[in-house]
Amino acid sequence: MTISRPPCLARPSKSAECAGMSDFVLHNYYRSSTSYRVRIALEMKGLTYQYVPHHLRHGEHLEPAYLSVNPQGLVPALILGDGTLLTQSLAIIEFLDETRPEPPLLPQDALGRARVRMLAQMIACDIHPVNNLRVLTSLRTLFGAGDEDVANWFRHWVNEGFQPLEKILASSADTGTFCHGDTPGLADICLTAQVTSNARFGVDLTRYPTIARIRAACMALPAFQRAAPENQIDAE
Repeated sequence: MTISRPPCLARPSKSAECAGMSDFVLHNYYRSSTSYRVRIALEMKGLTYQYVPHHLRHGEHLEPAYLSVNPQGLVPALILGDGTLLTQSLAIIEFLDETRPEPPLLPQDALGRARVRMLAQMIACDIHPVNNLRVLTSLRTLFGAGDEDVANWFRHWVNEGFQPLEKILASSADTGTFCHGDTPGLADICLTAQVTSNARFGVDLTRYPTIARIRAACMALPAFQRAAPENQIDAE
């Protein structure tokens, strides 16, 4: 799919970048955890990109202009230099890792790659889908859930996923400074983005000391800091 490039919307750390000088166009929302994942990967790879925000709570992702870019109406969406559309954060991140292999986001060995994907998917496939904005909105509109009901729902599914995740990370010799060894990768990207979302719903992270330790190690890195929601041009 080919689209016309939007006006220059430079990410904060690359304020001099303009249309035509970036590698990619990233359609996203500052508070979206899936968007945060892709921003971290782009930053870790040192890739420049145009930042195009869509305010999910205002329904901008459902407007015809964006649906013509991504018919699914979700963020993130990454547009390559030739106009090719990529969606789904894990697919985007693995594409970036395969085409820009340094620094690697997955281990070199097959078992290590499987373990990292397992950890990432415990978050991206089991926790996030039932806690994303459209599900939380549906709880309100279809079932009359109030703010506390929604928060309880969110915390329940995070805890369902974080309890086994904590046990796996805490008990494995493969866990190092980060989820797998001493360099950050795909699992750390997903973990960090999820923990950031958790804070808005009062998830008690003291129950998960290994997760908290890994997240702190990630947030000490410039790439994770630059990609953080509060550092984006559409942050409120």
